[in-house]
Amino acid sequence: MPRRAVTLLLAYCFVLPATIASAADAQRAEVTRAATTLQEKVVDWRRDIHQHPELSNRETRTAAKVADHLRSLGLEPRTGIAHHGVTAVLKGGRPGPRLALRADMDALPVTEATGLPFASTATDTYRGQSTGVMHACGHDAHTAILMGVAEALVGMREQLAGEVLFVFQPAEEGAPEGEEGGARLMLEEGVFAGFKPDAVFGLHVFSTLNADTIGVRAGPTMAASDRFGMKVIGRQTHGSRPWGGVDPILAAAQIVNQSQAIVSRQMDISRQPVVLTFGAINGGIRYNIIPDSVELVGTIRTFDEAMRADVFRRLASVAEHVAAANGATVEAQIPAEEGNPVTFNNEALTARMRPSLEAAAGAANVVEMPLVMGAEDFSLYAQEVPGLFFFVGATTVGADAASAPSNHSPKFDVDESALDLGLRAMLQATLDYLDGDGDGDGDRNRKRAG
Repeated sequence: MPRRAVTLLLAYCFVLPATIASAADAQRAEVTRAATTLQEKVVDWRRDIHQHPELSNRETRTAAKVADHLRSLGLEPRTGIAHHGVTAVLKGGRPGPRLALRADMDALPVTEATGLPFASTATDTYRGQSTGVMHACGHDAHTAILMGVAEALVGMREQLAGEVLFVFQPAEEGAPEGEEGGARLMLEEGVFAGFKPDAVFGLHVFSTLNADTIGVRAGPTMAASDRFGMKVIGRQTHGSRPWGGVDPILAAAQIVNQSQAIVSRQMDISRQPVVLTFGAINGGIRYNIIPDSVELVGTIRTFDEAMRADVFRRLASVAEHVAAANGATVEAQIPAEEGNPVTFNNEALTARMRPSLEAAAGAANVVEMPLVMGAEDFSLYAQEVPGLFFFVGATTVGADAASAPSNHSPKFDVDESALDLGLRAMLQATLDYLDGDGDGDGDRNRKRAG
């Protein structure tokens, strides 16, 4: 073989594969620079927001902090959407597609037990009861990450292809009873009306993954969620003579017990998982008085619309018949209002953006996420345009993520290295999506997103 041919062959064997590997795995230099510069800021923002949590539809301080930051970047935020939502549009210096990036801002009625130096001591009233308030689901991290992404992208404005809509959303955890809020109200009030994106991205820190790991899956990802309520009505009497009235506590207990058979014995959970949970029971005020009524609330999680409707029907039937068997009646709202649909990741978009997530975390650290029974109103945005929702590990590397305090736990915490990974992943995915094939062709991007 001629020497030149041997040289070319060696170049092919050793140089070209390395080039291919680096193209697939390399993090953009501008992402690395921005993340390094912003790391301390993002941590400070997250700690401040964590220390000052606000319940759904009450996010006044958080929204003001976000809006002030966006103004400081030279953007013109729109405020007051769905009560406290904040949005802003960044126009790049080159033509390209439109992309929306969403973060949620609200906290939960949970009393914090982490012992962190910046732990929340805030309190508020929820469903008529005084409670602690805590960022027990990581929305403080989501908000801080998107604030960092916004600052990074503004710094790249002239080189940026296309346009980005930053969406800081209130009330993801659900508006208080009797109020509207969250993604549904954001959409009703026109969050996409003047800026219809070609795709929407979101992320969630998650305790079941370690902080160096990203989880993602195509198709159905998080469950549909529905809230239900019941009022079991009996007749008050003295606790010493229960035969003188109708005991709604006993009827309510039997409803809770019998309802578990719906999932365990009546639904084909080999097809899709189903969860039915009672979250609160309230009734009575004194140890020796059987009350007139008991209230129950709970949640239903499903992945299939037919199974969803079937659970509604079966739960209503159980409530009615068990109450009647005890001489009581029941007023049931099943569901109590329109719930969140399944969070669905567009398959083409997910396949296209997975290499971007791998560039941020390393290919070995991007894992296939199992179905998550938790729910997200991000699902409503993803019904409007192709969506990508991924998970960033929150549990310290080396710790057992399976046994870590879960999201919504009073001991839930976010390893702060997750903030850096979340920033890098969202920034890398955003730039890769906007660049498309490198020609800023928005139509081509729309086709590729499915």
